[in-house]
Order: sequence, then structure tokens, then C-alpha cells
Amino acid sequence: MQKKTVIWGGGTLVVLGALLAWAFAPRPLPVETAAVVQGRFEAGVDEDAKTRLRDRYSISAPLAGRLARIVLREGDAVRAGDVVARMTPGLPALLDERSLREQQARVTAAQAGVQRAAVRIERSRVALEQARHDLRRSEQLAQQGFVAPARLDTERLAVQAAEKDADAAVQDQQVARADLAQARAALDVVQRPGGTQVGKAFEVLTPVAGRVLRVAQASEGVVALGAVLIEVGDTAQLEVVAPLLSTDALQVHPGSPVRIERWGGPGVLQGRVRSVEPVAFTKVSALGVEEQRVNVLIDLTSPPAQWAALGDGYRVVARVLTREAQDATLVPVSALFPLPASADAAAPPIADSTEFRMAVFVVDGGRARRVPVVLEARGSTHAWVKEGLQAGAQLVVYPPAALADGARVKVRTP
Repeated sequence: MQKKTVIWGGGTLVVLGALLAWAFAPRPLPVETAAVVQGRFEAGVDEDAKTRLRDRYSISAPLAGRLARIVLREGDAVRAGDVVARMTPGLPALLDERSLREQQARVTAAQAGVQRAAVRIERSRVALEQARHDLRRSEQLAQQGFVAPARLDTERLAVQAAEKDADAAVQDQQVARADLAQARAALDVVQRPGGTQVGKAFEVLTPVAGRVLRVAQASEGVVALGAVLIEVGDTAQLEVVAPLLSTDALQVHPGSPVRIERWGGPGVLQGRVRSVEPVAFTKVSALGVEEQRVNVLIDLTSPPAQWAALGDGYRVVARVLTREAQDATLVPVSALFPLPASADAAAPPIADSTEFRMAVFVVDGGRARRVPVVLEARGSTHAWVKEGLQAGAQLVVYPPAALADGARVKVRTP
């Protein structure tokens, strides 16, 4: 009887010991996982931007006098040479020597403007010819395998930019000639023998076609020489201005692809960086921090019919792509964490910056294995892994602080 009691007591102790061991044994940590995939990688800079007309034309009073009421309103379409305002010259102001000299000076300035426009046309034609020559040479070298495709794309974009500059130079010459004709007409009014016929209106013409952007002086009244009357611009010639941080602007180059998002219309618009302004400016953020920003000018490459509803000064979000890859090993950014100093010291040195040496937890056989990885680039949601992982591996995303190398894990089911 005593022997049975001892056996029973020993068995009880074994069971209690097993229960205690089970109770205090470490439980598998519940984790969420995501797979390593092969796909397209994109890294870029997102920034609030706004649209802007490439060219705005302020039509000013060519002489002093009484302005008749302007019937045009914002949004009205005008053609080159249309009458946008009518003025009745003021008789006392037109007969003095000062008014005569002012009109002669305006004619001289307008003639200089025409000459400058002609010089710009020649300069733009030379730049266009040089860009085309560089493109032909790059195409020949590309056929022999000496030039990368990216260089060829850059040369093509340079030709397109040079063509647009040449078109803009021709348009500027037309505007300069219109200003000269307007100035000469005003001078003729001043120099007319016997004074000016009271009541005869002088017509103010628009030098370009487009839409009325702003009417500065709508009501009838007396205006001085050079007063702005109306602003005209072509809303089909829009560009996007993105004020990037100066540190981000260093990663952007002419020709970089751009996606215009959240612009108010369906889909995403495409664009290209035309230029990065060489001068930065200081802007105070919403938190009161002074930031150095640089304006990046972007051309819209999507069909104009797709963004016809956009106008001057509209808000958009520009995503400038700084790095692209078609077949990259992608991991979620939420799975990355800094490699501990001890593990980093034991790892072999690499040429990349230490900030690109990270680690992930790979789920293998119910346990989390810490794997060092080398990043090629990092985006907003995914990172491009250069070394350390293969597609298909299951990674722990948002790893908890208690998770250690070799710890047991349990994958949460969605």
C-alpha cells in the first residue's frame, strides 16, 4: 500500500512538473508576414505643385488717355490682333514734349525687343541643330554598342526641348513685332499735325491668341502710360512647377519622368522634367521650419485633351521618379530594421553606405531567422534588395520588439 502511494505521488509530481513547464514555456509570437516578390521598383519624390502658364502677356496702355469700358471677361477667347481695349487720347498730355519723348523711347525699346527676339531665334536654331547633331552621333554609337539606351533617351529629350525653345522664340518675335507696331501707332498719334482729333478712339490689340486671364482695368477711366489693362495667355501651354527641397532636387535631372496625381481629373497624367532652376529660395513650412527649396519645371506629356480642364495656378501632386527598375527583388519597407552593431561587425564589409545595410526576419520552419540584406534603393512602400534574399521568402512585417533571432513565431491569419 505504501508502495502504491509513493508511485502515485511520483506520478503526480511528474504531471505537475509537465504542467508547470508547459505553463512557463515561451509561446510563439503572433506575427504578420509578406512575401518577397520580383517586380517593378520605383523611387521618387512627392511634392505639392501647381500649374503655370509658360508665357503670360500683360497688355498695357500704349499712351495716356481715357479708357473705354472693357467688355472682355476672364476666360474669353481672343485671337492675335483682336481689339481688347479702346482709348481716347488725352489732348493736354499728348501735346507736350515729355509725352513725345516717352513715345519715342517706347518705339526704341520695341525695336530693341524685335532685335533681341531675332537673336534668340538664331540662338535657338543653333541649339536645335547641335541637339540634332548630338542625337545622330549617339544613334550611330548606340548601333555599335558604345552608348547606353538611357543616354539616347536623354538626347531625344534634348532635341524636343530645343524644338520647343525654337517655337517659343518665334512666338516671342511675333509679340515683339506687335509691340513695335503698337508703339509706332501711339507715336503717330502724338506727332499728328494739328493735334489729336478729340473723340477718336485708339485701339489696343492683343499680340497673341489665347484666353483672357485677368482684366486689370475693367471700368472706364483715365489711365497713365504703361498701365496694365489686361492679361492674356494660352491655357493649352501649361507647365507644372514643383518646389522641391534642395536635397531632393539634387536627385532630379532634366528628362526624369513625372507622374501628376490628385489633380482633380480621372487617371494619372504623365510629364517630364524640363529643367531645375539653379537658384533656391527660403520657404517656411507649416511647422515654422525654414526650408531651402528649388523650383523644378515639368512639361506635361499626356495628350492635351486629357488635361484640358486644367488652368493656371491649379494644385496638383507631382511625383518625380528618381530610380526605376523593371525586374527587382522587392520587400516591404515595414519588414526592414537596422542591423544590430554586433551582427554588422561580424558581417563582411561592403562598398555601399551603412544605411543600406539592413536586416529582415525570414519565417523558416516556424521560427524567425534574422537575415542581413543589402539595399540597392529604397522607395516609399518597397525597397529594392541587392543581396541577401530570394523571391518567395516570407518576411515578418512590423516585427515586434520581443522578436529575436531563432524565436518561435505563429503567422496570423487575415
